[in-house]
Amino acid sequence: MKEKIAQIAARIKEGGNNIVFTGAGISTESGIPDYRSQGGIWDKFRPVYFDEFMSSKAARAKYWRRWVELYQGIVDAQPNPAHLALTKLHENGLLRAVVTQNVDGLHQESGLPDEKIIELHGNTRRIRCMSCRQIIPTENVHQRITAGDPAPQCECGGYLKPDTISFGQSMPVAEVEKAAALSQESDFFMIVGSTVIVQPAANMPFYAKNNGAFLAIINLSETPCDEMCDALIREKAGMVLPEIVKEVEKI
Repeated sequence: MKEKIAQIAARIKEGGNNIVFTGAGISTESGIPDYRSQGGIWDKFRPVYFDEFMSSKAARAKYWRRWVELYQGIVDAQPNPAHLALTKLHENGLLRAVVTQNVDGLHQESGLPDEKIIELHGNTRRIRCMSCRQIIPTENVHQRITAGDPAPQCECGGYLKPDTISFGQSMPVAEVEKAAALSQESDFFMIVGSTVIVQPAANMPFYAKNNGAFLAIINLSETPCDEMCDALIREKAGMVLPEIVKEVEKI
């Protein structure tokens, strides 16, 4: 593993277009449950589809009940050493962007600026009106629900919803296009904590590799990209990323 860490660090230090792609595996170490594994969120709850949310108050109430169950865990979660290591790369001028499938806001909490983060699936720490698109403070909405409002609405009458992408909801076009462009321009592309099987996010490492980028993977389980990557480390991100940054700072 030391040789692979040194190899990855050397490519990062070259200072090209370094892109990091993160998934649920980087945040499970912060106590955020993932979605697909046994015992994950989808194992416990059937997802509320977007058309259900928009057409049924009962579905919206069910959605918000689940959100309240997860809310405190998200608020209490803190960035772990993997998040902090990526922020360190940014501070060293060696990170072009983080493309993330995560909705927990931990990259921002770690000190990474918003302009460096492309959120493909949104952010559950933001609440948005589905009509006027206004952002509503999360704590305000949480207080309304716990006070007895099962399906809060905006002042304009629109339905409030966490600013995340639900099943059946369109992906954010601008974010997907920006992520694709950055991947296609990348010299170094590192997957951290993602099985890269959800489209269109799963296309990003292929865009990078087709451009000749060095492809690194840090993930506990197999991915469709394992055979084509240049360096593969099957270990927890919170252990590996700080070691990569230490090696970068030695060079």
